[in-house]
Amino acid sequence: MTTDFRNIMAGKRVCVIVPTYNNAGTLKDVLNRISQFTSSIIVINDGSTDTTAEVLKQFENITIRSFKKNKGKGAALKSGFSLAKEQGYRYAITIDSDGQHFPEDIPLFVEKLATAPDTIIIGSRNMEQEDIPGKSSFGNKFSNFWINVTTGFSLKDTQSGYRLYPLSIFDQIHFYSTKYEFEVEVLTRAAWAGYKIENIPVKVYYAPDELRVSHYRPFMDFFRISLLNTILIILAFLFYRPRLFYRKIKKKGVQYFFRNYILEGTDSTHIIALSIGFGVFMGIVPVWGWQMAIAFAIASATGLNRALVLIASNISIPPMIPFILFGSYAMGGWLLGRDLSWIAPADITLELVKIELTQYIIGSMALALAAGIVSGFLTFIVVKIIRRIKTRKKRVQKI
Repeated sequence: MTTDFRNIMAGKRVCVIVPTYNNAGTLKDVLNRISQFTSSIIVINDGSTDTTAEVLKQFENITIRSFKKNKGKGAALKSGFSLAKEQGYRYAITIDSDGQHFPEDIPLFVEKLATAPDTIIIGSRNMEQEDIPGKSSFGNKFSNFWINVTTGFSLKDTQSGYRLYPLSIFDQIHFYSTKYEFEVEVLTRAAWAGYKIENIPVKVYYAPDELRVSHYRPFMDFFRISLLNTILIILAFLFYRPRLFYRKIKKKGVQYFFRNYILEGTDSTHIIALSIGFGVFMGIVPVWGWQMAIAFAIASATGLNRALVLIASNISIPPMIPFILFGSYAMGGWLLGRDLSWIAPADITLELVKIELTQYIIGSMALALAAGIVSGFLTFIVVKIIRRIKTRKKRVQKI
């Protein structure tokens, strides 16, 4: 490779990290091919018990860190990222040592940096080619689906270990995974922190079964990844996805969403009315701090308009909270046949607290239901009228 490209790698402060575990048969060739593009190479020998140590002795100008015992790919990568930051790099390309990936594709990652500086770039393999094992293709589709659920990014390949990472990610986020599931955790949590994720096409080689060395444990590693996905999905629907929608609403304004989701939206008038009504209901029910998260999850599961649900749930903004609290308490008193009266601090007992709390909870549920029905009904009427007027105007214009 030309000196110019080496200078580009050095100027952008990009290194290559190679985690390796018992891949002595392919490691030397992989490192030799990487060396054509850069001398900024970090190898993490993850407790190899074959001749990996002897292979690494042949390379004098690379950084090597060796573990006495195997810790897992996640632990090896995190150690590599830590070394890269210590040495002043801004980006790290990770590549497996089993010969599956082509070091000749390194320039593709570096070129992509020009338009995607704060982006995790994943080398997307052609999972349709003949030598791809069926279980690998299925596993990739499985991973792609759940990454899309937790982050909103629609990607072609999320399991590829051939990636470029902005190292700033590891200054902001502490990652817990140490095995194969680390590569799922880092994508999801980096996306939550605001980093983008993109694919670029790369070549891939799968050796015949008798020559392939794989340390993936089908049961245990799939179980760990599935468990992590379950946790991330819960967190996504409770925190990340509602927050993402809320930020989008704040950025573009309520008028934008009113125009695009109501006046010009594709949802039926019934769905719009139900979405607004349910959002108002969730904004009043006594689950403070969780309204938007629960509302988003239910809206997603039932096919309601999530943006409208989140907008409507903001009825519980600070200026409205005193009115909602008083209205809930008053509604509860009316339903239970109790008069509103002020309680002196000296008269407060545990039993009285239980009674007053019960009154508030019953009242808030009733108020939420009533407000939701009324707001949904009014929304239905208003949207129906506005859409009918717009339809008539269009007809007149055509004439």
